[in-house]
Amino acid sequence: MRLLGLDVGSKTIGVAVSDPLGITAQPVATIEIDEDRHNFGMRSLKKLVREYEPDGFVLGLPKKMDGSDGASVERSQAMADRLKQKFDLPVYFDDERLTTVESERILIEQAGMHDRRQRKKVVDQMAAVLILQNYLDLHRKD
Repeated sequence: MRLLGLDVGSKTIGVAVSDPLGITAQPVATIEIDEDRHNFGMRSLKKLVREYEPDGFVLGLPKKMDGSDGASVERSQAMADRLKQKFDLPVYFDDERLTTVESERILIEQAGMHDRRQRKKVVDQMAAVLILQNYLDLHRKD
């Protein structure tokens, strides 16, 4: 079961894809969005859906550390509604608390990306990989 993982932010969406068996996640793209202009990256996502033919989406649900919802949760839920309407595919959520922090750490420690500008280009993709991989690991049928 192939899935697209999304890390939805206010300016970008990090995208990851699973392998066809749903075992591993790989980074794919960072999509620029502009909420003020109602550009939610649907054209770019449509191309990725055509290319990868996913069975669904996994979105990060950025709850606050105390578990409560905030504006970021509303953003993810609104994106989920758009995805369901546009692609008629199921949307799953995965708790994404601290994935951006973890992504930064991985990029510095394991990939040696010490230049902040260089990391900024891929940190959302890495966060999407972590969201998707966590979902795949939790739902794997051994």
